[in-house]
Amino acid sequence: MSRVKTPFLVVLGLIWLAPVYLLIVNASKPVDGYDAKTVWKPAGFALFSNFGDAWSKAALGDTLVATTMYSVIAPVLAVLIGAAAGYAIVVLRLKRGFLWFVFIFGGTIFPLQMILMPLFSGYANSGLYDTRVGMIIVYTAISVPFSAFVMRNFFTGIARSVFEAAVVDGGGLFRIFRSIYLPMAGSALAAIFILQATFVWNDLLLGLTLSQSDSVRPIMPALTGLQSTYGGASLPTVLAGGLLVSLPTVILFLAAQRFFSRGLALGQF
Repeated sequence: MSRVKTPFLVVLGLIWLAPVYLLIVNASKPVDGYDAKTVWKPAGFALFSNFGDAWSKAALGDTLVATTMYSVIAPVLAVLIGAAAGYAIVVLRLKRGFLWFVFIFGGTIFPLQMILMPLFSGYANSGLYDTRVGMIIVYTAISVPFSAFVMRNFFTGIARSVFEAAVVDGGGLFRIFRSIYLPMAGSALAAIFILQATFVWNDLLLGLTLSQSDSVRPIMPALTGLQSTYGGASLPTVLAGGLLVSLPTVILFLAAQRFFSRGLALGQF
């Protein structure tokens, strides 16, 4: 069985790596040396100069600070709110807790495209359009349902006796949540943060709809300007820009892979 499995996994790995190979090879080609007929063949190495062109033409530096802010603040808020919701529903046995959970998780039922127009209208009327606060709010709201879902499942796996013993020892509800349940759920919190931070960093649709200025717009909508009518960038520059903006999420995952793997085993101690 292992003799058959190994070649099969090798083939799957090569298929998965093929797009990565195409991205790196073509992003490394000189601008004047790109040919659509030779996309599989390396031709020169101008990756770093293409990085510089993409950085300047798309004004990525102006959007990097805002995107980093969104990718840190919104997932942190979503993780804390989701953990609090799971704690209230499972541990505190909130009245009609399941209905509250359905209400929170119901935000994921409708496709994002269905709420774009009312969301845009509401943001325009409330003054939140093209503001960093508005972007943080919408990213947090979208990330909360998944966070609440994961944390509810995680807290279900913790014995009820932990909460009862803490109450007997005189712990308040908030202190028990802060000092006992949050530390026990550290791996799950880290896994949720990584997933939500990656989602926020890679978001295109919300950034295009709810922002306009370079200081507010996320990095992915800024990157699309390279292929616009006025951007006029060559394909190697566009690919180099895509590779450049994807590096932070790759580094984040590799750095926190241990916590992410632990967080996948929900409720296991």
